[in-house]
Amino acid sequence: MWGRHAKLEEVSDVQAIAPEQIRSLTRSEFDKLVELGAFANENLELLHGVIVRMPPIGAPHSWAVQVLNELLTPKLVGRATVRIGLPFAADDASEPQPDVAIAASGDYRREHPRTLLCAIEVADASLLTDRGIKARLYAESGVPEYWIVNLREGVMEVRTRPIDGEYTEVAIHHPGDVVRLEAFTDVEVPVADVLG
Repeated sequence: MWGRHAKLEEVSDVQAIAPEQIRSLTRSEFDKLVELGAFANENLELLHGVIVRMPPIGAPHSWAVQVLNELLTPKLVGRATVRIGLPFAADDASEPQPDVAIAASGDYRREHPRTLLCAIEVADASLLTDRGIKARLYAESGVPEYWIVNLREGVMEVRTRPIDGEYTEVAIHHPGDVVRLEAFTDVEVPVADVLG
């Protein structure tokens, strides 16, 4: 069974590997591999030292990101930076790529932002990841506000008040509601526009 011709599925169960045998990547190692072209044409992100494939993006997902960009960018020019699908230096072992991120205005030519004012994920196939590991990661990184555009259930989930790696408040917004950014309360996002 464990000879040279063992089937891949017999040896690929990561859960069978003892945790102390797994060697995680650091963010700087991941960035160097990206720079060297190791992952050309792959859509990946680093979460807690593990390289994770990002699911393909469908039309409803693309639409939501486009609308968020069109709604947020004009209202935040000169006050903050809207970043679309770009890396966030969450910690030494994580570099997620939120669908939309709002960062303080700054020069990010040499380094990804280390803090965000708000992270937004558009969730269809990625809903469990966005509610689970991504929510914990953003909370642990001190992101004060995290939105999930939940395409499966037709709502927007707004998480706030991160304490000890968890968001302590979750508000569910339906079409007809308007969501406001905590950092910029004059910036309004109609839920129906984003959900299409």
